[in-house]
Amino acid sequence: MKSLFIRDTSDIGACGADTIIDVRSPAEYAEDHIPGAINLPVLSDVERAQVGTIYKQVSSFTARKVGAALVAQNAAFHLKNALADKTGEWQPLVYCWRGGQRSGSFASILDQVGWRVQLLEGGYRSYRRLVVDTLYHQPLRHRIILIEGGTGTGKTRLLHHLAEAGEQILDLEGLANHRGSLFGKQTGGQPSQKMFETRLAEELAGLDPARLIWIEAESSKVGARIIPGALWHAMCRAERIEIKSTLSARARFLAQAYRDLTVNVDRLHHQIDQLRAFHSAATLALWHDMAKNSDWEGLAAALVSTHYDPRYAKSAARSELPVKQLVLDDLDDEKLAVVAQELSREFK
Repeated sequence: MKSLFIRDTSDIGACGADTIIDVRSPAEYAEDHIPGAINLPVLSDVERAQVGTIYKQVSSFTARKVGAALVAQNAAFHLKNALADKTGEWQPLVYCWRGGQRSGSFASILDQVGWRVQLLEGGYRSYRRLVVDTLYHQPLRHRIILIEGGTGTGKTRLLHHLAEAGEQILDLEGLANHRGSLFGKQTGGQPSQKMFETRLAEELAGLDPARLIWIEAESSKVGARIIPGALWHAMCRAERIEIKSTLSARARFLAQAYRDLTVNVDRLHHQIDQLRAFHSAATLALWHDMAKNSDWEGLAAALVSTHYDPRYAKSAARSELPVKQLVLDDLDDEKLAVVAQELSREFK
């Protein structure tokens, strides 16, 4: 059995393992895990709590004995199920929280079977330390340019067209599973803060620092997820491209982009109610009526002009002038694809 010591998150991908196995409990795995890892818990959430209670209330010896029996039982289950089809050439990398008894016990069993097992030294904690160092303690090496503009100016769609044009992008809203506004909730909810940071670190590791990276301008949070310090500071200093368009074009775009809300009107009414602290009862009643009457473009235009644009104007007033401003009379995919190609040629 071989120990793997990592100095960079990329060391895991380069270690040659066929499968990365996270043996922590399902709750630990759900909060965050090394990208690509599968969860084969040697203790369930309930069993982990049970062993912890025995450790505190009875003795460490009794806890280890009970824990060993549970680990053996769960390891046998995994051998008969998830690992049943693995051949002798299969090579796993195993980790737990800190490279201790859970991963050590499971790795020993796999090693006895005859597989060439690697054990992550320091466990998940060593990987997490590298993620935190990358996102909070080290200055970002990448050159960034931001796409900014008011709500409904097609920034995210333009970002994706830039990717299709061969440009490097960092899709913060995609990684956070949130569209970045009060109406931006997505199916499945947001990942934990740790998982968001893991996704960010993984994406950044795959981007070439010598090439430009396009990012959509955000506040310091995407939904409830905080943009880590190193990236946020780099974004605050980055050059910016500003997109402007007519209110009618933006309303048409939003009615399409947020179509999921138009088929779930109850959710839409609930989201409108979240604006009570900012607008009068009469204004909210008007917006509710628009939703009831399926006046999606009218509602989008009202929200943009009354709620979103005044807030965007305040933040824009504190910023330096953008390096380029694009005024678009149409925000359909064909137009945005052309703009992406032009930007790709202009900014290298």
